[in-house]
Formats: sequence, structure tokens, C-alpha cells
Amino acid sequence: MAAFFCKLHPPRASFAADMTPEEAAIMASHVEYWRHWLDKGHVVAFGMVWDPAGPYGIGIVEFDDETAAQSFTSNDPTTQSGRGFRWEVLPMPRGVVQRHAG
Repeated sequence: MAAFFCKLHPPRASFAADMTPEEAAIMASHVEYWRHWLDKGHVVAFGMVWDPAGPYGIGIVEFDDETAAQSFTSNDPTTQSGRGFRWEVLPMPRGVVQRHAG
């Protein structure tokens, strides 16, 4: 498995402060989608970064290759919504992930 850094750019800088009810529903579906993949072992961590320049979302994921990681973000409800969200997916060639005993 390879690690990837995923950055979700919202459709506008003020998104976290002024999202509409429809956008809030999209974000709820987005969180559900990521939790599903967390449970499957592909998501290491995810959440919002409260950057003073404008909040954005991040996630660290593990997939076999970049094509699979890109497919994962392409199928995210934010992308599927057509509302202007944009993903960056960047490889982490030296990513180290803590393994928990199960």
C-alpha cells in the first residue's frame, strides 16, 4: 500500500462559515463516505484544517497506487456534487503509518 495526502479545496474561501443547508448535507455525506473507507482500512486520518488564509479539508489515505487514490476522491460526494470542490492528491513516498494491534 502507498500513502497519499489529499487536500480538499472548498468552492469558496468563506465556505466553512456560510455553507448552505444543501452544502451541509453534501458535507455530511462526505464525512460518511470517508468514515466508510476508514472502517475499511484505507483512510488513516481526515478532517478540516482551520487555516487563517481559509479552511480546507485533508486526509491521509492508503491505496495500491495513485490511480486508486484519485478514483477514491473522484467518487467523494463533494466531487460528485458538481459544486466546485477540488481535490489535490499527492503521493507520500516516505509516508510512515502507525499500525495498531488488532
